[in-house]
Amino acid sequence: MSITHKKRLTWGDWINYILLFGISAISVFPFLYIFSVSFTDPAVYVPLKFYLFPEKWSLAAYRYILSTNSFVNAIKSTAFVTAVGTVLNLIVTFMMAYGLTKKDVAGRGVILSGVVFTLVFNAGIVPNYILVKNLGLLNSYWALIWPALTNAWSLIVVKSFLESLPAELEESARMDGCSDIGVFLRIVIPLSMPAIAAFTLFFAVSHWNTYFNALIYISDTRKWTLQVLVKTLIIDSQSNGVGSQTVASDGGNAPLETIRMASIVLAVAPILVIYPFLQKHFAKGVMLGSIKG
Repeated sequence: MSITHKKRLTWGDWINYILLFGISAISVFPFLYIFSVSFTDPAVYVPLKFYLFPEKWSLAAYRYILSTNSFVNAIKSTAFVTAVGTVLNLIVTFMMAYGLTKKDVAGRGVILSGVVFTLVFNAGIVPNYILVKNLGLLNSYWALIWPALTNAWSLIVVKSFLESLPAELEESARMDGCSDIGVFLRIVIPLSMPAIAAFTLFFAVSHWNTYFNALIYISDTRKWTLQVLVKTLIIDSQSNGVGSQTVASDGGNAPLETIRMASIVLAVAPILVIYPFLQKHFAKGVMLGSIKG
């Protein structure tokens, strides 16, 4: 017969719980406000009033935003950059990291030194802009993809993860006649799914939130990413970024504030929807890369 003892909460535990609850509330309330204002009916919206829940629900702001060419183009641009960029990031990062795990690869030490060097030193904005310009990538989606195919931190973490995989599996596969590409596709990739899921999230979030590079490399407003458009909508007081200051709905006008909040929700929602499905693999993938045994 087993006896379980419940731990009594001390004053320190209660203080920790209260502090955590307060910090969580402070973090959640801005999201609730943005969500509430975006769904608030324009007829009952009052500026500078805190909305925890919409007094009257309305989709006017969302209908208007999704009907404008600028916002639809921004979503398409961001979706293309995110999808293509993430796939290429995964391919380049895992293939290069796998190659760097092999000690017999010619020039491995030089390449690793170059990778580590970029962790400390960066060329800067002007040289990067000149490089993108000379490559003819200005005003092209590829200006947001090619220069960011991989990075030193991702390579080092993925390399550490791949080195933790059992070497016996690769040796067995080669004895069965697998080539290097076969070993990589049939052995390494299936065993690397937790890390792939984790870095898929890393790369996808990075591309989805692309702002600065899109701001300096793309001047064509039809190719703006979602973050650049949302910035224009929220910060630029002269224009709402989608072509109108108000939007008609049920005999009224949707204030600019409801359009701003709706644009923020649309920009954040995809990542919030995808993250719960990858959270399990995300945590596992990051931890596996830190243990080698």
